[in-house]
Amino acid sequence: MVASDAQRRSIRAQAISIGLAISPFGLAFGALCAESGIGVWEALGFSSIVFGGSSQFAAVSVLADDGTVIAAITAGLLLNLRSLAFGVSMAPSLKGSLFWRAGVSQLMIDESTAIGSSQTTHELRRYGYLWGGLSVFILWNITTLIGVSVLSEAESLIIDLGIDATIPAAFLGLIWSKLENARHRVVALIGAITALILIPFTPAGIPVIAAASAIIWVRPWIVREGDSYE
Repeated sequence: MVASDAQRRSIRAQAISIGLAISPFGLAFGALCAESGIGVWEALGFSSIVFGGSSQFAAVSVLADDGTVIAAITAGLLLNLRSLAFGVSMAPSLKGSLFWRAGVSQLMIDESTAIGSSQTTHELRRYGYLWGGLSVFILWNITTLIGVSVLSEAESLIIDLGIDATIPAAFLGLIWSKLENARHRVVALIGAITALILIPFTPAGIPVIAAASAIIWVRPWIVREGDSYE
């Protein structure tokens, strides 16, 4: 079935609205980079090459707290592992040459996958994925540039406008929908307790990495029950 103009307009409107909703987090990320001493080009490199909101915040937060580069990279990688599952879900709708698939994989984020996977045909799934990914990519990079360049000359503005509070809020916003699942709540609770215990005694970045081990405690329950983890 050929997609109608109305369906495409609806997808475009949804993609742009999500891009605009994510933009304040891009501004907060730029501000965090400025506060951490990361330059404009480095911040834009994070937002264009890494392009993963939670992993970017995690990596820069670790570096800002004098954590090691290895800890920063590990924290970012752990938070982006979910992209593997996204790829499996979207692969049938993104068929093409190796070059094409490598290019569009850069847009494999929560928002693009959410818009794409909610469509009813492969054509619309691909259209939604591309519009969702490009909308967030463009607006995220623009707001990163504004945050790192404008706020770098007004450090107090970060606190005055409450932008610093959006950094932990960004993490919470990214995982909030997952907390509807009881097992996800257990994982989050164990991870939070693990991180809180380790913060006073370990270098920056280690609590974040250790918190990811919460899944180890939940997995045996799932295996015993004989169902899959979602």
